[in-house]
Amino acid sequence: MTQRERFLATMRYQPVDHVPDYEFGYWDDTFKRWHHEGLPEEINSNSNCDPFFGFERKMSVPSAIGLHPGFESKVVKEEPGHQIIQDSEGVLKVVHTDGTDSIPRYLRFPIAGREDWEKFKERLDPQDPVRYRDDWEEIAKSTRESDVPVQIDCGSLFGRVRNWMGFEGVSLMCYDDPELLEEIIEHLCNLICTVLEPAVEHCQLDLGAFWEDMNFRQGCIISPDMFHRWLTPRYKRITDLIRKAGAEFCYVDSDGNVLDVVQGWHDGGVNIMFPVEVAAGSDPFEIRRRWGEAGRMMGGVNKRALALGREAIDEELKALKPLVDEGGFIPHVDHRVPPDVSYEDYLYYLRRKRELFGIPEPTDAPMFNV
Repeated sequence: MTQRERFLATMRYQPVDHVPDYEFGYWDDTFKRWHHEGLPEEINSNSNCDPFFGFERKMSVPSAIGLHPGFESKVVKEEPGHQIIQDSEGVLKVVHTDGTDSIPRYLRFPIAGREDWEKFKERLDPQDPVRYRDDWEEIAKSTRESDVPVQIDCGSLFGRVRNWMGFEGVSLMCYDDPELLEEIIEHLCNLICTVLEPAVEHCQLDLGAFWEDMNFRQGCIISPDMFHRWLTPRYKRITDLIRKAGAEFCYVDSDGNVLDVVQGWHDGGVNIMFPVEVAAGSDPFEIRRRWGEAGRMMGGVNKRALALGREAIDEELKALKPLVDEGGFIPHVDHRVPPDVSYEDYLYYLRRKRELFGIPEPTDAPMFNV
């Protein structure tokens, strides 16, 4: 089977030669540790890991749905041990300068109310010529001929808004000014649909990709009722649009516990949960129990098990085998691999995953020549 055929058959619960071989990624500090443990120095970003380890691929169709222009990324102030910076989304934050990964301390967000939004949305103009291309025939040809799954970025309706307002800001706006919040969500939906129209007209798509980091250990930032009212119908507009180009599946990338809003995504046409973060409460067996074959997933391998050694890795993978055998589930680590996982144990995890699920070792991958 081609990689494209294998992915589609897996998500259709059809027979496959083996489950697709994907992984999520790695923290920067993980590379730093692994370079001391045998990983070649030139393998230093998530962009060049997949070919090194021999993972399967996806093709991404371009979609210019982000901020344009973005904010200037700049250092506002240097202080001992840290910097105050403005990032490309206009957020002012404090970051450490010792090279360690950590969550920044946020100082100011670009949207606090309507006046800010009126200025900010100029960067989200659906008619901005930079969002459109003139090489769609060439792109379309490659989507029809691709032997790997073809996906398109469908953006975010709430996660980015949280970034622009902050957790507290967007939470308060749900109650203080829900009309403005819904206006922002509607603007994003309109932008996404408008920009995706040329791709839908020309390309053959398999998959839409959403990003919505809006869930934490206790569940979603907003209630299921708010989710269904503000987000579900707008997801449906986007997913209905890309299904005109053949996209049978759509996945959402959201960390945390997603159980209380899975139905909201399903009703909006988003039918694959990713990365199913186990330690945060997104139990893949519970998702399958509640939603049956509609409970399609990618991820679900508890990253914490990888740090506990080989016996824990074996137990984690063996526990997931029934879901893999059922179909509609592609196993991989449920977030970026953290630096408490040794390089040798990660290689062991890859070998055991491939052995247990019948995935052929990619012996032509560079990892086998190190």
